[in-house]
Amino acid sequence: MHRPAVGARKRSGRAGSAAGLQGPQPGDHLEALQRIADDNDGNRASGTSGYEASARYVEEQLRAAGYTPVRQAFTFRENRRSRNQVESFNILAETGGSAANTVVVGGHLDSVRRGPGINDNASGVAAILETALWFKEAGIAPANKVVFAFWGAEEDGLYGSQHYVDQLSSTEKDRTLANLNVDMLASPNGVRSVHDGDGSDVGDGGPEGSKEIEDVFFRYFEENSLPAEPTPFDGGSDYEAFLQAGIPGGGLFSGDRKSKTEAQVQSYGGTAGQDLDPCYHRACDTIGNTDTELLREMSGALAYATVSLGMATRG
Repeated sequence: MHRPAVGARKRSGRAGSAAGLQGPQPGDHLEALQRIADDNDGNRASGTSGYEASARYVEEQLRAAGYTPVRQAFTFRENRRSRNQVESFNILAETGGSAANTVVVGGHLDSVRRGPGINDNASGVAAILETALWFKEAGIAPANKVVFAFWGAEEDGLYGSQHYVDQLSSTEKDRTLANLNVDMLASPNGVRSVHDGDGSDVGDGGPEGSKEIEDVFFRYFEENSLPAEPTPFDGGSDYEAFLQAGIPGGGLFSGDRKSKTEAQVQSYGGTAGQDLDPCYHRACDTIGNTDTELLREMSGALAYATVSLGMATRG
């Protein structure tokens, strides 16, 4: 399928221009989701009171900005050995614009049961939420419809995003221009990594059109003199259902269990030989486990890419 050409655009306001790097300030959302986890057995896992409270927080923020968020319900099996079905849901909020080139900007809202999941993935939630709020504050009217999506049950098996894609008709899949996925954007020993759209750097590329998404993210970092590197689509996050459906994908990631290299220390600082996120899927994934400056930079990149794709025209 021929996909619309993607052109970069600079905007002022909450997310700022690429050159100015006056990016979103998502720290308040991290604090709110940390408090929610603290009040709900230390986690925000799908099917729990912590997830419900997290969802209500996101919905309140979206409604206050002028969106009409909806819940997309689904069920999933509790684990491979159990027949128990757990009820969960995604949260979806849409802008105006043409559905012929829909852009889905998503990240998972749930945490693991072992911890509050503030880097994984309250950080992604905060970036998406701030981008959505900035669209309203700046009066951005995208040419293409943008769907801001907060997925449920990612940690249980990518169920929420898979359900969303499964519900799309073949026509709707063909009319989905791109999926932008953000999962872990504030790793305390992290890096700025962009999914390798065509697989030319680290393999495992996406469908046609994914390279253009990669280019938009790298353009943002280059214009702001911020080092960044490619990372593979390795099947570990919510982009997977979109890629399997032939929908171009891209996104951002700051690292999990991999150790930081000496070369990465030269580019990003931090400590060589230590995990990019030493609290990955652990109870210590709290707000103290985040790099808020890195999150601000990654959030700015997401806002920039969302505007670029939202304004893309068919070429």
